[in-house]
Amino acid sequence: MNTSELVLPSHLTRRAVIYIRQSTTQQVTHNQESLKIQYALTKRATDLGWPEAGIDVVDIDLGRSGATTEGRTGYQSLVSQIALGQVGVVIAYDATRLARNCSHWYQLLDLCGQMSCLIADRDGVYDPSSINGRLLLGLKGQISELELNTIRARLTAGVLNKAKRGDLALPLPTGLQRTVTGEVIKTPDREVQDRLTLIFQLMLQLRTSPKVLRKLLSQNLLIPIRDRYGDIQWRQPTIGRIIPILKNPAYAGAFAYGRTRIRYENGVPTKRRDHIPADQWKALVKGKYPAYVSWEDFERISDMLRDNYSEYVRRQTRGVPRDGKLLLQGIVACGHCGRKMTIQYKDKPRYGCSHQATSAAGPTCQMIWSEQIDQRALARFFEALSVAEIDLAGRTMQESDRRRDELLRAEQQQVERLRHAAHLAERQYRHSEPENRLVTAELESRWETALRQLQNAEETLAIKQQQNQCWAIPADLLEMLKQVGPALPKLWAQGVLSWPQKKLLFRSLVDKVVLRRNNDQVAMRIVWRGGDVTEESVTITVGRFEQLSHSQEIEKIIVTMAKQKQTDKQVATHLTHAGHRSPRSDRFLPSTVARIRMQHSILHQEGPGRPRIIPGHLRANQLAKQLRIKPHWIYDRIHNGTIRVEKNEKYNTYLFPDHPHTLEQFQQLVSGTVKTLAF
Repeated sequence: MNTSELVLPSHLTRRAVIYIRQSTTQQVTHNQESLKIQYALTKRATDLGWPEAGIDVVDIDLGRSGATTEGRTGYQSLVSQIALGQVGVVIAYDATRLARNCSHWYQLLDLCGQMSCLIADRDGVYDPSSINGRLLLGLKGQISELELNTIRARLTAGVLNKAKRGDLALPLPTGLQRTVTGEVIKTPDREVQDRLTLIFQLMLQLRTSPKVLRKLLSQNLLIPIRDRYGDIQWRQPTIGRIIPILKNPAYAGAFAYGRTRIRYENGVPTKRRDHIPADQWKALVKGKYPAYVSWEDFERISDMLRDNYSEYVRRQTRGVPRDGKLLLQGIVACGHCGRKMTIQYKDKPRYGCSHQATSAAGPTCQMIWSEQIDQRALARFFEALSVAEIDLAGRTMQESDRRRDELLRAEQQQVERLRHAAHLAERQYRHSEPENRLVTAELESRWETALRQLQNAEETLAIKQQQNQCWAIPADLLEMLKQVGPALPKLWAQGVLSWPQKKLLFRSLVDKVVLRRNNDQVAMRIVWRGGDVTEESVTITVGRFEQLSHSQEIEKIIVTMAKQKQTDKQVATHLTHAGHRSPRSDRFLPSTVARIRMQHSILHQEGPGRPRIIPGHLRANQLAKQLRIKPHWIYDRIHNGTIRVEKNEKYNTYLFPDHPHTLEQFQQLVSGTVKTLAF
């Protein structure tokens, strides 16, 4: 039976949708009567003339808030069906079920008005395309939003007032617990107390959280973590577990409220939260809890963490080119974790990334000798300096700058549009009548939304303007590169340019270099100014045979050829021609073949054996045994020139006179009486 004159035959040919929603899972579980009332709206649809087969019930948004449409798949599906002209009427218990935000509510009214879709609740049926219907529905939406804001303001005021006294029962961190009377005490477990105290003491002593982490791991000490059931679990320490302990003011005995706020992206709240400075906290009451560290020491630790983070951020920048032979200083990144790699000149220059070791005391990401990497990067740089490449690079960079400027111009236009919208919303608010609170509240909400959107857009524009570097090569530099380019390799090798100048010139074309090591192969990715990328694999020296990429295959070849009675030299020559090489060498050495052969117990004589005793002479190992020192001590000083002696061609080894005076000379060298020896 049709009980409304607004329902036309054209409406009855489409679907009737019953929209059911409750805000929280607790309401879904406990407010069963409300659910029954909403499901009973199907009778309302049949009374309006829809057959049961033409009625759909949308209830997948149960437990979702109506303050936003984010995550409400049922509502989004309903809007899509309305836009497609498939819905004749939307029925809800009241306006609050559909939306508690006027911006979403009026969008729904506009869409229903355009598609001739009715809206019905327990009180009546409304046509959003008519003046009276839109007026009534608009008032219902405003009352719905006002009700939500009033409830929220009332609850927030009570919570904030309680927080300012420090009486709000916030979740407590590990090491603190609340008794049945509401009193906060330290966890009775003395080990938990001592471990938390130790963390703060180590931070005050060592001054950085990675050092605290390494100290705990070196002593095999676990840290207490409270699980979701409230039980204490002992876990491996990590930076992600230590930092929250050091930053929590509850351990200094202070009650703090409002330390974080919800992060909004494009006006939609997310699950992520941003930490805010201490001077912006909504409430801070000192001396409310039993303390593990004094407030003064807690502030010192906070300053340390803030300074350390500032230093970390500073090191993430490219930095200025400095002295030193590492060409990629400041522009080389780790291909494993993405962090900036550091440079080390100890023993042998190298690039290293220790992020995993620093953050979780794990293994070092990678360590790469710089020689082959710098040579290959420099070769590609010289190739790019040919006249044709320079012209192409110049055009590419100009095109890239043009595209970047277009995107930036679009961002600026969007900011101008949002600024105009904010000014318009402000004028509408200021011209409204203060007595009409419903309208004023809606206009104020629109103004705040416009200001928030404008602020987000301006912040995004500021970031992009900072990142919008001009990659185009200036005309004078372009002409200079064309003239100098062919001669640059020679000038580079002659030392005409200082290392800072070389690095600055290299950076004029290269934005960054990404390295990812796999045994003796390094995947190198050169990112040029303008966005082009060059990728290739670089073979580097390694310290052990096992680190070679094809070590197992090489070992099989050595065993097979050795069993065929081929000499070590023949096997080494074959492997060199096949493209293999020994560790720390550019070719395959017979000594490497001999070592692998001996490991497999394959013995054969390649020539006359070296006699163990040579009359009138001592070998280095024999001399070391008499001096009670290691043989490599003698070999090291032969190689660095402290001991000057020629290798005997016949025996292919270093020989020393078998005379007491020889022992006396070496004893003087060992004791430091003499600085050099000559034989």
